[in-house]
Amino acid sequence: MAPGAAGAPFVHSMQDTVPDGNLRALPGAGPALAIGPLPYAELKRLFDYYLSAVGEQTIEAITQEIAGDLDRRLAPDQLPAAKRLLALYLQFKLALVDLEKKPELAGTDVKAVRQRLLAMQDLRSQFFSAEETQGMFGFEDDYDQDAVARLEVSQNPALSAKQKAEQLAALDASQSAVLREEREAPRVVLKLEEMAQTLRAQGASEDDIYRMRSKEMNPEAAARLAEVDREESAWKSRIASYLNERSKLLQAQADAPPAQREEALSQLQQSQFSPDERRRLAAYEP
Repeated sequence: MAPGAAGAPFVHSMQDTVPDGNLRALPGAGPALAIGPLPYAELKRLFDYYLSAVGEQTIEAITQEIAGDLDRRLAPDQLPAAKRLLALYLQFKLALVDLEKKPELAGTDVKAVRQRLLAMQDLRSQFFSAEETQGMFGFEDDYDQDAVARLEVSQNPALSAKQKAEQLAALDASQSAVLREEREAPRVVLKLEEMAQTLRAQGASEDDIYRMRSKEMNPEAAARLAEVDREESAWKSRIASYLNERSKLLQAQADAPPAQREEALSQLQQSQFSPDERRRLAAYEP
């Protein structure tokens, strides 16, 4: 079955995943044919989901897949603007690759980090309107600016440890509610995972886990975590199958020359995993 066909993942690494971008939950999306503002942030998430397949598929194939997804998920009146935004986003990503190669933007000190941020924002203004930029990158900019401010405090040699702690606390207090929630998310997820493990050890079902997460967070977040659980379970199943086939192959090739065994292993890996996934296999092999 061809990539992207019904019932098949677009690329192997997207097996058991669903595209990002909650387009139907936003104004103007879905089959109602209503004209509404484009859901810029959700469109960017959808674009980035498919662009993660670079290396497994060509840009042309990825572009066609995104366009097909937009056809299925957006109101017809929104399609021309959404596809225009997709074309601009692809041009921007290509230009960003060239920008990041500039030697004057290299470095990890706060001055270099700030220069890269400003250069990226300037580049975006060449492709997107102020409304599009805010919708697609508003949260990202808030997050980056907060991170740069914290880096500036930590790298300031004129500040004592106490002064740094005070300034970082002030930054905490001035954060927006959305940014604060984002920064707290890893701790919340870790706590929920500990609770989930405890419930599973007590014999709880996945429905029980979902209800617990919904109570602690919200149904949407609980659904996303359930999806992560399914992806992790699917990955473990694929690894177990691969290790079993690998063991059989090594037994069958026990007397073969080393180069022949390596070639056979390489073919097995390529048949089951994407290039990015193959880089992870060494952690599972004995």
